[in-house]
Amino acid sequence: MENKIRLQYSGFIIFAARMLSIATGMIFVLLITRNTTEEQYGIWSNIFDLMAYFMLLASVIPFWTTRFVARGKDGAAKTGFVANLTIAVIATLIYIPLVPIITSVLGINEYIILYFMASVYIIELYLVNVLEATLRAKKPEALGYGLLIEEACKITLAYVLISALQQRLVLQKGLLSLLAAMISLVTAIIIQVAYYLKLVFADLKQKIRWDYAKEWIKGSVANIYNVMGNQLATFIFILLILYGGKAARGEYQAAATIANIITYSYFLAFALYPKLLAEKKLEDVTTSLRTVLMFAIPMVAGAIAMPDSFLTILNVTYGKATRILRLLACDAFIRTISNFFTSVLFGFERLDEKAKIPLKQLVKSNIFKVFTLPYIHSAITLPTAFYVLTNFAYNQPLQAALYVTIINMSARFAMFLILYIIVRKTVQVIIPWRNILNYVFAATVMGVILYAIPHPTRITPTIGAAIAGGLIYIILLMIINKEARSLIRSIWSEIRTEIRNILPNSISRKVENLWKKS
Repeated sequence: MENKIRLQYSGFIIFAARMLSIATGMIFVLLITRNTTEEQYGIWSNIFDLMAYFMLLASVIPFWTTRFVARGKDGAAKTGFVANLTIAVIATLIYIPLVPIITSVLGINEYIILYFMASVYIIELYLVNVLEATLRAKKPEALGYGLLIEEACKITLAYVLISALQQRLVLQKGLLSLLAAMISLVTAIIIQVAYYLKLVFADLKQKIRWDYAKEWIKGSVANIYNVMGNQLATFIFILLILYGGKAARGEYQAAATIANIITYSYFLAFALYPKLLAEKKLEDVTTSLRTVLMFAIPMVAGAIAMPDSFLTILNVTYGKATRILRLLACDAFIRTISNFFTSVLFGFERLDEKAKIPLKQLVKSNIFKVFTLPYIHSAITLPTAFYVLTNFAYNQPLQAALYVTIINMSARFAMFLILYIIVRKTVQVIIPWRNILNYVFAATVMGVILYAIPHPTRITPTIGAAIAGGLIYIILLMIINKEARSLIRSIWSEIRTEIRNILPNSISRKVENLWKKS
């Protein structure tokens, strides 16, 4: 089956959108925190903690929708949309009657309108999940555009509404700011959903295939099994709070906030999974792996070289968590590569190729094997963390956070080795070792320079140093690596093609002439 997905272009668009969302997300948080009290921001956080329980099934149907749409199954997109919308409505109808009880128990009845408005957010997230599942199978770069649209609308609306409320009403400023933030968030996602609906409109004209839905419900046993396993693995953070203290969780989260940015490099291979479902070309795997590693390796090196600067811009009190950040940077790299190989494994899985999901085969499949890994991970980490925290780090926040990091990272590396063995038995992935050596060399030079310079403690100088380090890496890599030069030329060529397709012919020709002159 011919697939028109552009691997590199799609990956770079989504990666760029994710990186920009870091800045917009920070601005949105600042708009809230600077106009509310700590208690009110805690209520805001509690709303989304609560939402998580009603969105546990949001990704179950989309998982299978992507696979069926990528393989050209007619009606799969519409069936997934209707099925996920149905689940969303059921989840919302369960949630709404609970709102008065929840706000009463928490003693925050004056905030009940926020909790009611969050019911719209539940439906929106279910719709975003299934629409993105469809687009990922056909036009993955649209997810990057959708994220940018949502973030831009959210920030603009929040700024306008909060500013307007500040000028007119002084009393209940915090509550009204939260209300403005919720309106902005819900409205922005509505616009994002509208954009996605426009792109998949033709697919939604197809007939609903209830036989697909029946198969997906059977397959959802594996998805729910995976969700429960991942949830169990997070119990280690409950142990961290109980025995290390709230400060221990804060130290870990601060370092994790920075380290998690490294995992965004996985999105450079985001289009690989649906393309493998349709075509199964091994050369696509190697190409995507090179691209992911080209960005992931220097990001790890930067976090290891300047951990104090990155932590200090969050809050000066987190500066002592540098060892934790260095370890979590390595852990984030392991997670990134694990996600990549999981995509490869799932892309080559043929269990549902004929639009059927036999339960016996599902349990024996590679999908189920991967979904079992979180349980093995938890079997290692939970008893080990309990023993270490109660005996060696009780009420010692920094030490407790460090031990939990080491335990989690060690178990994750073990799970990665198991995953890699499963992948090697399924498909012979060609590892680009020469490219990796070039990336490591260039990243090491960059890291040494960043480590040696005085480390800034403010946001702008820190970002400037990070950008300078990135430029050093790119320049050095382009000098020593021919494929890096060809990759950048290829991406630039695809961007030019996309602009020509979007702009009117007259404008497109003028832009093309400017490029040629430059």
